[in-house]
Amino acid sequence: MSESSVRVEIFDQPYNLRGPDPEYLKKMAEYVDTKMRTVAQHANTVDSLRVAVLAALNIADEYQILKRKYDAIATELNQRSHTLEDALDAVLQDERRAG
Repeated sequence: MSESSVRVEIFDQPYNLRGPDPEYLKKMAEYVDTKMRTVAQHANTVDSLRVAVLAALNIADEYQILKRKYDAIATELNQRSHTLEDALDAVLQDERRAG
């Protein structure tokens, strides 16, 4: 898949981004822009670097929360899969003995 370029604005700064999906890049840029604007409203600073770091920390926190949830679900599904596999093996062994 070929990469295409898209122009976006994040916190009033223009960026040219390249990737296979311009709509995805626009959504990511919009998300980062929204996070930075939210942080700027609540922080007592106009320093864009500080706002960017605080927004990045917020995004990293969201990521870690989602990762923990994903890992917990994946672990549970893995355990259930092994339980079902063991149950199926037991049924098949019983059928072989009976047959």
